Amino acid sequence: MTSIAVYGIALAGWSSNNKYSLLGSLRASAQMISYELSLGLSLVGVLILAGSLSLRTIVRHQIEYPKFLGFLPHWYIWPQLIGFFIYLISAYAETNRIPFDLPEAETELVAGYHTEYSAMKFAMFFMAEYTNMFTVACVATLLFFGGWHGPELPFLPPLLQALLPLFWFALKVFVFIFVYIWVRGTLPRFRYDQLMAFGWKFLLPLAIANIIITSFIVAWQS
Repeated sequence: MTSIAVYGIALAGWSSNNKYSLLGSLRASAQMISYELSLGLSLVGVLILAGSLSLRTIVRHQIEYPKFLGFLPHWYIWPQLIGFFIYLISAYAETNRIPFDLPEAETELVAGYHTEYSAMKFAMFFMAEYTNMFTVACVATLLFFGGWHGPELPFLPPLLQALLPLFWFALKVFVFIFVYIWVRGTLPRFRYDQLMAFGWKFLLPLAIANIIITSFIVAWQS
C-alpha cells in the first residue's frame, strides 16, 4: 500500500507545472523507492522469529514466551533491536519527515511537490502524511512492542478491563508519534546525496545482514 503513495506525489509535482514541485516529486519518488526496501527487509527478522505473517499470531508470540533476560517483556524489539532501528529510520524517510524531508525542503524547494496546492488539495496531502505516520506507528506497535498487551490491572472493574487493551495500544502508538515529533524539532536536515548514500550503502546491507544472522540463530536453536 505504501508503494502506491509514490504515484500521487510524482503526479502532483509534475502536474503543477512548477520547477520546484517537479524537483520535489522526483526527490520524493527516489527517496520512497530507496527506503521502502529497507523498511520491508527490517520486518523479515520479526516474521522469521514469529514463524507467521499473521499480526495476531505475532502479538501472541510476544506474550506467551518467557521474559527476555528474566525481567523484560518478550517484545521483539529486544532480539530485533537492529531491525527496529532500520524500521524507524526508514519510516522517517518513507513519511518525508525531518531529518529526511528533502522532497519538501523549504530552504531549497519552497514547499516541494505541494507548492502550488492550497485549501482542500493541500489538506489531502497533509492528512495523508499524518495518516501514514499513524499507520507506521501501529505496525511498529504490533511487530515490536507487544501490540495491545500491557501490565494486567486486576483491581479495575470489568468494563475498564475490557477497554485496557485499547488503552495500551493507543499509549504505545502515542509514544511512537511523540518520538516522531520530538525528532522533527531536534535534528537538522540531511543533504540529498547523504540521504541516498545512507539508504543504499548503510541501511540496505544492514537489513540484509540482520535477516541472515536472525535466520542462522533461529535455524541453530531449532
